[in-house]
Amino acid sequence: MIIDKIENLDKYISLNPLFADVVKFLESNDLNTLEEGKHEIKGADLFVNVQANPGKRLQDAVLEFHKKMIDIQIPVSDSETFGYTPVDELPEAEFNEQKDIAKLPDVEPQTYVTLNPGQMAIFFPQDGHAPCISESDCLRKVIFKIQA
Repeated sequence: MIIDKIENLDKYISLNPLFADVVKFLESNDLNTLEEGKHEIKGADLFVNVQANPGKRLQDAVLEFHKKMIDIQIPVSDSETFGYTPVDELPEAEFNEQKDIAKLPDVEPQTYVTLNPGQMAIFFPQDGHAPCISESDCLRKVIFKIQA
């Protein structure tokens, strides 16, 4: 997991060449005005989901992880808290290969981090994360999905 400001994403391009395309997308798009829904950037290898939903209470957040995709999650409208536990420390979970996700609703994260708009969290396949924890009635966020 990496926590940083969005403006520093270019420092992580060496971790995945598709990060360069995310940087270009961010330079040419306003996250505040992007239409909700899925926006393809490079087909199934790189796309962004724009969401606006009520935030979840700490106890209602669900740990999840992916095997094929990296998430870059960016809160846009309000602060957002994420739970975190390394995947290798999670119990066995049913994995949906088609959707590339496992959810662990009854597992409490080991730790939490709160991000403000302008910051990002990068979650790799080894990072279990519980997103969308917020007091906001309408948490607007973007999630870049990048082929690992």
